[in-house]
Amino acid sequence: MNEIQKAAGIIQEGGLVAFPTETVYGLGADALNPYAVARIFEVKNRPTFDPLIVHVADIRQAEILVLKFPEKALKLIEKFWPGPLTLVLPKAPIVPDIVTSSLPTVAIRVPNHLMALELIRESGRPIAAPSANPFGQVSPTTVDHVRRSLGNKVDMILDGGPCAIGVESTVISFTGKEPALLRPGGVPLEDIQALIGKVIQAAGSSDKPQSPGQLEQHYAPKTPLVFGDLPSELPAGKKIGLLALQKPKALDGFAAWELLSEKGDLKEAAANLFAAVRRLDEKGLDLILALPAPPEGLGRAINDRLARASQKRPGI
Repeated sequence: MNEIQKAAGIIQEGGLVAFPTETVYGLGADALNPYAVARIFEVKNRPTFDPLIVHVADIRQAEILVLKFPEKALKLIEKFWPGPLTLVLPKAPIVPDIVTSSLPTVAIRVPNHLMALELIRESGRPIAAPSANPFGQVSPTTVDHVRRSLGNKVDMILDGGPCAIGVESTVISFTGKEPALLRPGGVPLEDIQALIGKVIQAAGSSDKPQSPGQLEQHYAPKTPLVFGDLPSELPAGKKIGLLALQKPKALDGFAAWELLSEKGDLKEAAANLFAAVRRLDEKGLDLILALPAPPEGLGRAINDRLARASQKRPGI
């Protein structure tokens, strides 16, 4: 029995498997087993009002979980599945309420990662999977991140190497009159709009999010992080780390820094984002200052994650 077969057996038996995708590592359980899904919320200490994304192997498996696919949704599926695009659609009765936080919709995608797809196919189950880390903390993009975050709380961890994209999937909702962006992510909004036309910006975070990643505070390191432009003067007497896309004119006054892409490449920056935040978080700093990326393409996803990780503090 190989690793995928062993992991698939754990999923079938109601266990938890951490597995790689092209975005981040996921903490997976059989999406049709409400008791298994409940363990996800328990292990992550995740509030049950925050719905999960269901990962499937192809559209045929998705059809079991969804009542209908609007024409524009089918266009996106044809173009971007497998890939970092999640669609929020009317759910079929077979989907347990715990997966969707009792919403009438389900968030669903086909991951673009061979190991993830093999796990789904071998288990024969759709797999509900948020990021494999404690709720609200920095998402894992390597197997080491998962082991350090969750340890022996999961039944098995599959090692698929570093995640290629490094930020979570883009989430598009088809529950209103027009498609709506719920979360920027691995598929740029420009590419989506080029295919289906106008996509509206959904309302901000709430106590009843329609998809993961909509809460105001999320993706946060333990070290306070402030997202914004460089101040004219750095706070005195503090060990400050800098997170930036490219090297600024001066690094004077910073105790540590992480540059996401020396070339200014947003794909490279997104892939490096969460690992860079983790490295700064481990340096005993008083504060991390994160500079914004250009607000286009994957820069939208980078800025979204940093804004939600930001912790405003008096005097900063």
